[in-house]
Amino acid sequence: MQRYGNIPKTQMRIVLLVAGKTDAGYWEDAMKVYQERLMHYIPFEIEVIPDVKKGKKPSEAQQKTREGESILKALKAGDCCVLLDEKGMELTSVQFASYIERKMHAAPRRLVFVVGGPYGFSQTVYDAVPARISLSRMTFSHQMIRPFFAEQLYRAMTILHGEPYHHE
Repeated sequence: MQRYGNIPKTQMRIVLLVAGKTDAGYWEDAMKVYQERLMHYIPFEIEVIPDVKKGKKPSEAQQKTREGESILKALKAGDCCVLLDEKGMELTSVQFASYIERKMHAAPRRLVFVVGGPYGFSQTVYDAVPARISLSRMTFSHQMIRPFFAEQLYRAMTILHGEPYHHE
């Protein structure tokens, strides 16, 4: 992997598509730190799919189905989509940086990483989006994953730019 100098100028945006709002301010604060850092490297945004828990509490299957429909509706033609899933491909930070660089060369308009709700993804989403990356073999709350992912994306950008944030 080229650590710097071969990073393409791209119009690609990276989107973190998440199900439900964060109800803990400290996760929001952590996200803001990395959003500000990332804006120096690449357009990055968070899209929140509204909670489906309105009225009578849906069953786990109903919630996954409704969230899945909302996730698929939020995707646009030309998006390159990746599920953040504990059963996905495991990468080191350097491998993740290389993955991002390859996507930048492929130049999709949006590279969309998706965080499911508390019960994960519906089978419909798994069928529609075959690409999966795991941030850990452990399970984290859907709220915690947001700043964890943003930090790894920031780390990837510093690796690609040859900056001293990542130590290996």
